[in-house]
Amino acid sequence: MPYLRIQTNVRPEPSAASGLLAALSKEVAVALGKGERYVMVALESGTTMLFAGTDAPLAYLELKSIGLPARTGELSRMLCQAVGERLGVAPERIYIEFADAPAHLWGWNGDTFG
Repeated sequence: MPYLRIQTNVRPEPSAASGLLAALSKEVAVALGKGERYVMVALESGTTMLFAGTDAPLAYLELKSIGLPARTGELSRMLCQAVGERLGVAPERIYIEFADAPAHLWGWNGDTFG
């Protein structure tokens, strides 16, 4: 049920993009205490974006999950570090939106989690 979406103006090599997705899938699962079989990660790279008046490398992340813990500061550090290391985006050029989804509003496998 965790969903991490990354939008960035960076265009990583395909192998780097795959590596980023695989690493973040594992890291998000561990950080949230969820099975990786439920984690979905999406990367939208090469998006035309501007932040603080410049198109220097930047990223916007959305992390949605049922029962999102109050430890968003820890999650922010982890995600900024991972995106920074793998995409070359400085932490001050990353915004992250956290959203806690009610279980009855998250569907999967023909049903919901609530």
